[in-house]
Amino acid sequence: MILDYEYFKKTLNEKLFEDSYSDLIKKIAEYPERYIGLFRPTKPKTKLIQNITQSHEIRFGDALEFIFERYFEASGFKLHDKRFYSYDNKDLSIDQLFSKGDTLYMIEQKVRDDHDSTKKAGQFDNFETKYYALTRRYSGVNIIPIMWFIDDSLTKNKRYYIGRMESMASDYGCSPRLFYGETMFNRYGGIRDFDSEIWDETIDYLERWKVTLPDMPEINFDNNAEAVFEEIKDLSPIIYRKLLQNEDVIQQIFPIIFPDNKVLNMLCDYFMSKHEPVYHSLARYVTMCV
Repeated sequence: MILDYEYFKKTLNEKLFEDSYSDLIKKIAEYPERYIGLFRPTKPKTKLIQNITQSHEIRFGDALEFIFERYFEASGFKLHDKRFYSYDNKDLSIDQLFSKGDTLYMIEQKVRDDHDSTKKAGQFDNFETKYYALTRRYSGVNIIPIMWFIDDSLTKNKRYYIGRMESMASDYGCSPRLFYGETMFNRYGGIRDFDSEIWDETIDYLERWKVTLPDMPEINFDNNAEAVFEEIKDLSPIIYRKLLQNEDVIQQIFPIIFPDNKVLNMLCDYFMSKHEPVYHSLARYVTMCV
């Protein structure tokens, strides 16, 4: 065992679900037409669920970046600052950047290879830009640029990436690598200093973690009223004004996310306890909703 399962599970849950209620509230306030627009082929509840699941997909990729960083660190690799300014003053960020001995590993880590033709070109251009910036920052260091797609069930653009890597190898005299899933950890063909136990443990933990997930994301905020209230109570008054002055949101969204008025009643009491007049105004709006 490299990482503890409880730590693994806690990390994923925090990265995926932390601030998810407040994020959804802010999106509804800023872009209500995404959920209640007449020219939407879905009802508000369906769109809310879709929004949450899409957010979880994005956050899942970020969570896995953090998890694998912990694995590499626990395996004896030295972590380097992943954010830096390039030679032309561009703010760059690399998914994984670490070293062992005299070799620096740069990994662009994605969950799956499913980009369309435009995005795949832009993604590789970005990959090459970061590699070149690293060669300027770490002059004389052996840098291995790696593109790694974690889900090996999709290899949509594999031939394209191989072709681009061959050109990159010729142009820069480097050895770029393309991996899918566990191939990065294989003793033969993978990265020599990586431990295959990392992959095996990750798969085992992910299988155990997925059993704990609900079948559908929770969009009834009143089912977890106290936790939701604590998370959203200090959002900007501007956010609440946009929500509470939009009749369509109140009529179509509030019955879905606040069906029992538990959170709304907590917000009303909280706003009334504040000294600023703006909160008393918000409390009156809330009172009209419950």
